[in-house]
Amino acid sequence: MLRLRCCIASHILSAPSTSPISHLRRLLSATAPPIPSNPGFAVEDYLVDTCGLTRPQALKASRRIPQLKSSSKPDAVLAFLAGLGLTSADVAATVAKDPKLLCADVEKTLAPKVVGLTGLGLSRSEIARLVSLAGTHFRCAPIASRLQYYLPFFGSFENFLRPVKRSSYLLGFDLERTVKPNVAFLQECGLGDCDIVKLCAVVPRMLTANPKRVREIVACAEGLGVPCGSGMFREALQAVSLLNEEKITTKLEFLKRMFGWSDAELSHAVSKAPVLLRRPEEALRRRSEFLISEVGLKPAYIAHRPVIISYSMEGRLIPRYYVLRFLKANGLLDQNQDYYNTIVLSEMAFVEKFICPHKESAPDLAEDYATICKGEVPTNFRST
Repeated sequence: MLRLRCCIASHILSAPSTSPISHLRRLLSATAPPIPSNPGFAVEDYLVDTCGLTRPQALKASRRIPQLKSSSKPDAVLAFLAGLGLTSADVAATVAKDPKLLCADVEKTLAPKVVGLTGLGLSRSEIARLVSLAGTHFRCAPIASRLQYYLPFFGSFENFLRPVKRSSYLLGFDLERTVKPNVAFLQECGLGDCDIVKLCAVVPRMLTANPKRVREIVACAEGLGVPCGSGMFREALQAVSLLNEEKITTKLEFLKRMFGWSDAELSHAVSKAPVLLRRPEEALRRRSEFLISEVGLKPAYIAHRPVIISYSMEGRLIPRYYVLRFLKANGLLDQNQDYYNTIVLSEMAFVEKFICPHKESAPDLAEDYATICKGEVPTNFRST
């Protein structure tokens, strides 16, 4: 029966879009009469043996579908998912997210959604990816009508999937009451559609949060000294979107204390690099100790170049510092060479400017640099 239904679903999904629902009705009524309740049917075993869930997942999922008394609907749903092209792993993950999907009516609920999405130009593989990410929203939400708005707004299906991967709730919120008012307000704040798309790829809740909360987030970003419409405004929104006022105040006090900044220096640093608010305290502590104690940078120097704090310690700050120190100690580089100007260079530009010219005078430099980028300090660098 499962194999038969799989063939039916596959045929339906590849059929012309003129009348897929009526075609589905004829096939199901002709070949798959209703299966009565099976007194011996065990939901938990079915979830493990047929759907591929683990035993703990099955135990949790079975509690959400006590009404399931036979394999009739679940078999049809699994065949439908297979017809879309979902792998066994995708099916297991999808069922674990939304066990009630197994109780859905393929003809009345699922097939029409696929027809609607196909009408928007989505391929079967794209629909399969959406199903695996959407959770309950594929079954419960008017998904086609929402994608009719989202696809042109995000510019492509791939752009739309980025925020959905972070939070499928984007599919669950009302467009007219929540999403569109938030988009309109962000546009009033000087963000273009492209900026909003990039913002929501990282923070989807900027579209789905209560409009009042979005206004609070914007006010908080402005309170950091980042005006609407400025180049850093999107970064500031990302930084404060998940923080309340108390947490922001605590992080600001920590930054001020850790880097020895005055109020003015703190304000300048945060307005130029709002991302600092998202950095863990331990990561900030390590950078403070290294930049001030090891490299010898002054607090004011760092405050006016705060992006330096956002770079990787192991991948950039430490290796490049040791290279500069080695070159200066051996008379191969001007003592006034600025540390920040070397940090902001791309990896290729740094190697071309500070490694390659010294192949003869410092033949081990390239190898030592590669070694320290792996977290080990070579002997040559320890002695300088």
